[in-house]
Amino acid sequence: MTSVMIDMFLLGLLVFIAVMILRTGKLFAVIVMSGGYSLTSAAIFVNLDAVDVAFTEAAVGAGISTVLFLAAMSFLPAEEKPENKSDSTLSRTLIASVVCIVAGALLVFAALDLPAFGDPNAPAHIHVAPRYLEESGTLLHIPNVVTTVLASYRGFDTLGETIVVFTAGLGVLMLLSGATRTRRQEKAPAAVTRKAKKGAVE
Repeated sequence: MTSVMIDMFLLGLLVFIAVMILRTGKLFAVIVMSGGYSLTSAAIFVNLDAVDVAFTEAAVGAGISTVLFLAAMSFLPAEEKPENKSDSTLSRTLIASVVCIVAGALLVFAALDLPAFGDPNAPAHIHVAPRYLEESGTLLHIPNVVTTVLASYRGFDTLGETIVVFTAGLGVLMLLSGATRTRRQEKAPAAVTRKAKKGAVE
C-alpha cells in the first residue's frame, strides 16, 4: 500500500511538472524543471526496484541533457517570442493535440493486453527470466544478472543505445560549434565598422 501511495504521489508530481513546463515561457525554468522531471522519473524507477534504469535516467536525463540544454540556451534569447495566434497556427496546434491524444489512447489500449506487473505467469517470467538466472553464473560466469543481460544477452541492444547517445551528443556539439562560428562571423563586421568609425573620428 505504501509503495502504491508513493507511486501515485510521484506520478502526480510528474503531471504537475509537465503542466508547469507547458505554461512557462522562460527557457531556463523549462530546462531546470525538465531536470526535475527526469529526477522524479528516476525516483519512480527506484520505487519499482529498477535501480539500474534509475541511474541511467538520472545521469542522462537530469545530468547530461540538462548541461547540453544549458549550453544551447546560451545561443538563444532568454524568453520565448510572442506566439502568432493566426488561423494557421491554431489549426496546427489543434492537429498536433489530436495526434497526441490519439497516440496516447492507442498506447493505453495496447497496455491493457500486457500482463499484470509482477505476474509470475507472464511469458517473460516463464521462458526468459529462468534462463537468465540459471545461466548467468554457470555459463557466463558473471555474478550480476543485470550485467549479464545488458552486456551479453542484449549486448547488441546496449551497443546500439550507446551509438545513439554518442551520435546525439556529437550532433549537439556540432550544432553548438556552428552557432559559435556564426556568432563570431556576425560580430566581425561590426568590430571592423567600429574601428573604421573610430579611425575616421581621429
